[in-house]
Amino acid sequence: MAVAAMLLTLLFVSPALAQPASKRPPMLRDVGIDQLLNNPVPLDLEFKDETGRTVKLREYFTDKPVLLTLVYYDCPQLCNQVLNGATGALKTLPMTPGKDYIWLTVSFDPREQPELAAAKKDSYLQRLGKPQAAAGWHFLTGSEAAIKALAQAVGFRFLWDPAKKQYAHASGIMVLTPEGKVSRYFYGLEYAPRDLRLGFVDASQGRIGSLADQIILYCYHYDPDSGTYGLVMMNVLRIFGLMTITTLVALIVFLRYKTKQKEAQWAAAVKTE
Repeated sequence: MAVAAMLLTLLFVSPALAQPASKRPPMLRDVGIDQLLNNPVPLDLEFKDETGRTVKLREYFTDKPVLLTLVYYDCPQLCNQVLNGATGALKTLPMTPGKDYIWLTVSFDPREQPELAAAKKDSYLQRLGKPQAAAGWHFLTGSEAAIKALAQAVGFRFLWDPAKKQYAHASGIMVLTPEGKVSRYFYGLEYAPRDLRLGFVDASQGRIGSLADQIILYCYHYDPDSGTYGLVMMNVLRIFGLMTITTLVALIVFLRYKTKQKEAQWAAAVKTE
């Protein structure tokens, strides 16, 4: 299922989207995000991190879910808004890159170099306000072949517009499992902290998060079309039903205990008379 995820990349994109897909400019027909849930990412792809060190994606996929943001660092508008939205949401969560999840920000412009990635990382670490996140948030650059392979694996389609000298691309972020498979997509420029938190818990199969997170996840279901979590009333009713039964059983046990206690007191009083 192909999802054209809020193609707000350039000024000319918005009016074009008001038209049927068949009537859009040819360039925009090839821009968007395809849902490739459970698709594996090629973990042997090589990139350079913000220090210039050559790394394989495999290094970042161990025991934690991975947040993937595909942007380019010299983007004049949309990429910054995507990073701003993700940073703003994650700033409010009691989760930290490196401790609870790994955050990979990858440039899809093969001309960009580690120096630019390092400057971007410094800027956004300050915005996140969690200095300890430096070890868990990585800004990568890579070759055209590596970028293309990663983008295809997660369904991210973008094109270079030679006339405007900018990339046309969609706005969205992805959560991957510790094994390197696509787990969740979140679209747009702003992301609900609750959705991201549940996305991490979901992708980790409960290996991170609290008991409360597990209960909330049971009550909410991920909707691939909207890229959000919605309340599942049947599961909520099951939980309330279980709570009601548990309360009634506890009340019965308590009343029986108090009754036996009273009976014991009466029997003791009779013996003393």
